[in-house]
Amino acid sequence: MNTAIWTVIVLVGIVLGALGGYLYRKNIAEKEIGSAEDEATRIINEAIKSAEAKKRESLVEAKEEIYRAKTEFERETKERNQDLKKQERRLTQKEEAIDHKNEVLEKKEEKLNRKIKENEELQEEIREVKKNQMEMLEKISGLTVEDAKKLIIDQVEDDARHDAAIKLKDIERQLKEDSDKMAREIISLAIQRCAADHVSEATVSVVPLPNDEMKGRIIGREGRNIRTLETLTGVDLIIDDTPEAITLSSFDPVRREVARLSLEKLILDGRIHPARIEETVEKSRAEVESVIKKAGESALFEVGIHGVHPEIVKLLGRMRYRTSYGQNVLNHSIEVAHIAGLLASELGADVTMAKRAGLLHDIGKAVTHEMEGSHVNLGVDIAKKYRESQDVIHAIQAHHGDVEAQSVIACLVQAADAISAARPGARRENLEAYIKRLEKLEELASSMKGVDKCFAFQAGREVRIIVKPEEVKDEDMILLARELSVKIENELSYPGMIKVHVVRETRAVDYAK
Repeated sequence: MNTAIWTVIVLVGIVLGALGGYLYRKNIAEKEIGSAEDEATRIINEAIKSAEAKKRESLVEAKEEIYRAKTEFERETKERNQDLKKQERRLTQKEEAIDHKNEVLEKKEEKLNRKIKENEELQEEIREVKKNQMEMLEKISGLTVEDAKKLIIDQVEDDARHDAAIKLKDIERQLKEDSDKMAREIISLAIQRCAADHVSEATVSVVPLPNDEMKGRIIGREGRNIRTLETLTGVDLIIDDTPEAITLSSFDPVRREVARLSLEKLILDGRIHPARIEETVEKSRAEVESVIKKAGESALFEVGIHGVHPEIVKLLGRMRYRTSYGQNVLNHSIEVAHIAGLLASELGADVTMAKRAGLLHDIGKAVTHEMEGSHVNLGVDIAKKYRESQDVIHAIQAHHGDVEAQSVIACLVQAADAISAARPGARRENLEAYIKRLEKLEELASSMKGVDKCFAFQAGREVRIIVKPEEVKDEDMILLARELSVKIENELSYPGMIKVHVVRETRAVDYAK
């Protein structure tokens, strides 16, 4: 309303200003006319003839000027009036629009306030209903909120384990589809092409005698012959009631071989006395050294390795008389070299370096009877001493997992060593250690949750678990197998690898009457 009043006042002011200007101009124009007449009169007085003419001209010009001024004023006034009317219309429209918007905003604000109030009332009602429901649920279930949360968390954890088991099973299945075929082809090819026969060796050797009278001659007067032989060779001679045989006992296979050759030569020669024994032992020791050197050279030739230090050649030959779990160490090293070379050729790695590392990976076992330390550390020291390459040294150091494998050669030697040691018939254990390992394996399997029965098969290379179907679901079997595998790896020592087989069976029984 105030805006309309101010608009009217502005319009009245504009009209009054226009009229004032018009009157002002008109007064000025009249004054100019009077001046012109006076001038004309003076001119008439000065020039009688021209006065009238000039007077008429001046009067015409004055009238034309007044007409032009009046026309211009009317045109400007009309334009200003039109502009004022347009502005008035725009102001009126804006005022109406603002009034409309204010009304809409007021309605929206009222509606929003009403909704906020309704929302607050609804939230209060929800809180009340939730409180009543929680009280009712606690009363019905007999569980507090904390107990219910724990129950839900346990359920979610079980569901997550279930989903993880399914996902893990799918991933393993996909990996097996992609990798099993190639891995089996490579490994089977390597084993088929280099499988070697291994003779199980023990810590005793038996020397046959032509007759039992020879036992007395070997013992000698007051036992001097047998004492001399045992002192020179470092081997214990066991002469018992076994007919026509003497047992040589020693943990050092080289000494036992020297003693066996010496005793055979003495029996064949028939002259058995301390001097002859000493001479024969020296000859036998030289003969064994020659055999050791030839065995080392033969191993290098068989594998195709050149440029090896002579001392390493002798150490390789000494492994001919060394065994591990009944497996000849030299034959095992040759087999590892062949397998590593074949794997390297399949994977595009350095075949010669793989063979060299495979052949020398157990070189420390040649001196374990004479020096302190594990065969891995001794092997590393030997390789460094005789300046083997860093790849070979690292493969020796990592072949039992003492350090993490950092090269392809080290990984291949690890795999080849496991293949050679784990293949059926490669190694054997004594009965007591074998039984203890089986008992420990079954004990670990029985300690797992949900296990009903467990059995060790294939000389401890497989453990079969029968689970309780009401406690272990199908999806949980893969997790159980994985957990048991990790537990076996951490708590049990064994050659090769052990297969974990989980069996779940549900039976339905009914009777027809």
